[in-house]
Amino acid sequence: MLPEQYQDNINTLLQKIEEADAIVVGGAAGMSAAAGYNWYRDDENFRKYFNAFAEKYGIDSIFGGFYYKFRTEEERWAYLATLINFVAEVPLGQPYKDLYKILDGKEYFVLTTNQDTQFMQIFPEEKVSAIQGNWTALQCSKPCHDQIYPYAEQAKELCSHIEGTKIPTSMVPECPVCGGPMELWVRSFVFLEGTKFRDEHRKYRKFLLENQEKKVLFLELGVGQMTPMFIKEPFWNMTYSWPDAYYITINPKDALLPGQLEEKGLAIHEDIALVLRDALVEQQKESKEGAV
Repeated sequence: MLPEQYQDNINTLLQKIEEADAIVVGGAAGMSAAAGYNWYRDDENFRKYFNAFAEKYGIDSIFGGFYYKFRTEEERWAYLATLINFVAEVPLGQPYKDLYKILDGKEYFVLTTNQDTQFMQIFPEEKVSAIQGNWTALQCSKPCHDQIYPYAEQAKELCSHIEGTKIPTSMVPECPVCGGPMELWVRSFVFLEGTKFRDEHRKYRKFLLENQEKKVLFLELGVGQMTPMFIKEPFWNMTYSWPDAYYITINPKDALLPGQLEEKGLAIHEDIALVLRDALVEQQKESKEGAV
């Protein structure tokens, strides 16, 4: 038997999903952390893939390595190739599978600041906007032209040539147009906000415009306070101003509900993986009972 308040939260979540004409999911780092992929922690996954870098450079997290000032490009790209390969190889997290099943049959769209491709591995591309880029793609660092390049297969090849914590100089990626350095297509000072970036925003805006007069559920999953301007604050504003909108945030630490949304929102201070698992079980139970 689930605790009463927790059960009430699950019931409200499922009720709002069922009632909604459209659901806008906002997924951030907490979603992947709930799946076991924590980019800020020295854990088992980090040691499995990045132990050589941790021991040599004192790096203590995936993000720590991404921002580390390596002395040479050969060292830096050995790390980046390992990072890309990690993103491409790790299994799809269970919370993503559960969310996909919960939303089955509903009109929905996913906005994510995650760059780890987990959402894109299970949800249709036309229903996902990854507005902060993608760890498995490269761009010119200048950038000299408007194109991004899938790089998962090449990164796997690079990893097979790492000696210690370096790759051969001849394998350091170069721009195919200008010959200059390449960068990962993720949010940075040189992030390419070109055609692909604009397409991600266009898909999202189109969905909002088509559904703003309907009963909309804004479902926020794992959004912290580091970059609230991308998901959290817009969700608050739209929920407040749209007459038939409702807002639910699930986050063990950063589930914040403004006072202005007390009648139009719910904050669930629980582990995302646990909530989605229990919600799916309850949904399937109700579905079976309704079919009898």
